[in-house]
Amino acid sequence: MRRREFLGAVGGTAAAWPLAALAQQPAVPVIGFLNSTSPGPFAHLVAAFRQGLYATGYTEGQNVAIEFRWAEGHYERLPTLATDLVRRRVAVIAATGGPRSGLAAKAATSSIPIVFISGSDPVNAGLVSRLDRPEGNATGVTFFADILMAKRLELLRELVPNTKIIAVLVNPSNVDSPAQLRELQAAARQTSQRLLILNAGSDSEIDAAFETLIQRSVGALIIAGDPFFVSRRNRLNALMTRYAIPTVSFSREGAAPNTAITYGPRLTDAYRQTGVYVGRILKGAKPGDLPVQRPTRFELIVNLKTIKALGLVVPPSLLLRADEVIE
Repeated sequence: MRRREFLGAVGGTAAAWPLAALAQQPAVPVIGFLNSTSPGPFAHLVAAFRQGLYATGYTEGQNVAIEFRWAEGHYERLPTLATDLVRRRVAVIAATGGPRSGLAAKAATSSIPIVFISGSDPVNAGLVSRLDRPEGNATGVTFFADILMAKRLELLRELVPNTKIIAVLVNPSNVDSPAQLRELQAAARQTSQRLLILNAGSDSEIDAAFETLIQRSVGALIIAGDPFFVSRRNRLNALMTRYAIPTVSFSREGAAPNTAITYGPRLTDAYRQTGVYVGRILKGAKPGDLPVQRPTRFELIVNLKTIKALGLVVPPSLLLRADEVIE
């Protein structure tokens, strides 16, 4: 072989090496992360989701990528955002921030695996057919937020036993709201407690709801479990402080800082478990074989500092049952 031909052959082979090496590298899977609210208030929950992924061997930017889609509190945007993730052919969709995200993902695809977080019964919501063996393309984590409403009413009545009216703040756009209200109203009838239902799905409606509290001489407030209220906890905190209203909320992460009592599951645990399930699915597990997870413990947090500022006295029995007391 002539020298020029030899060099040309070697050069051509060398030029092909990088392409061959790239062709042998496996494609990095892409996770679609769909959420009904905003990234800022949910940053710590996204961190918990990444921890769950890491526990299964996946690290964003190394061997997995994440495409985030945030509805910014506008639930009507979720179907379009879910369809966009399907069009991008993500490997799995983490549908977080309430059942509306999971329902939007289910409507957009019947083949891409979905891991949801839902406050309501996912069977009744239409997300899965069974809890122990979902069988379809979706599984996830549920809080059963409705059954906790009666307990929150009990705790608030223990703190303010003589109040005539207790208000409940709900988001009418949340599919969980009707079930939560049914449970709360049933519990209220047993104790002859008067309730005032206040609907709020926007900042202006939250402001109007608190004005109504004062006009109706409401003695205490229950904030229903809702991702929208988690994203507005600073606004809620300012209003709770301004109007000096004793409040019970639904989770440590979702509660405003000056909430008097918090009772519910840890949201970080749910997001971490979602990350674990997504990682297991990327490794080959089928969502239909993964049972829907439920919280195993609920936290009671008593904010003694806030309660004293409101001029209230905490019953010793409430303090004894508390998992945490903020002083």
